[in-house]
Amino acid sequence: MADFIKSFGSSQNNDPGIRNIPLEKLGLIGGISWHSTVEYYRYINQIVNNYFNSNTNPPLILLNLDQYYIHSLQQSGNWDSIAAMLIEACDKLQQAGASSVIFCANTPHKVYDEVQRNSAIPILHIAHAIGMNIKKRGLCKLGLIGTIFTMEESFITKILKEDYNITVIIPEKEENRKRLHTIIQKELSHGIVNPETKKYILDQLMLLEKRGAEGIILGCTEFPLIIKQNDLEIPIFNTTLMHAQMGADFILGLLKY
Repeated sequence: MADFIKSFGSSQNNDPGIRNIPLEKLGLIGGISWHSTVEYYRYINQIVNNYFNSNTNPPLILLNLDQYYIHSLQQSGNWDSIAAMLIEACDKLQQAGASSVIFCANTPHKVYDEVQRNSAIPILHIAHAIGMNIKKRGLCKLGLIGTIFTMEESFITKILKEDYNITVIIPEKEENRKRLHTIIQKELSHGIVNPETKKYILDQLMLLEKRGAEGIILGCTEFPLIIKQNDLEIPIFNTTLMHAQMGADFILGLLKY
């Protein structure tokens, strides 16, 4: 995938004739959670509207998965079944006309390699969206919060290190990582946002900053629902927005192959 995508990101085209360009059809695998899926849909539509400076809407196909069932498979460690669900979803989206797919969450990228091997169309990896945005800012050491899987395994951090020379640090204590995971699954994925939870998350982010983090990766697509840039002095990287920008640029033909 590093060779597949070289660059992306163009906010507007001023050519009055550009409205007639063909748009690629993008498949969204959502429902993980639906709250962040809504943000993907909103961002992609708005980015394309902004690009054309009109109400031009992009060709999107959404397939909504059952988050409750996926969480149960995660808890039992049955990632093969999760991969099979995603492969089936990719096949359905391709049959519906999609020429590329994105997972509307970070954690499903744990099985990205298996799903991509069994998909006839490319899947846009969220780690490349993250890496290219951080690289543009010239930062090298980032704090990361997300699910236990995203923080403790390498399916995001390995790409950031090997392809973009970005070092990632996570909360040091296991109990803190577990609580962040619980916040995602028991609160944010249900649309629950409360001040005490926000304070706890911000305390964890400040600890990462004290350990040298130059910025923070909100490595779960639910975290931008509660943490905003004006909450911190160092930059935050909204993975939902960055991934949606990548999806919009695919639709607009702006990804470099």
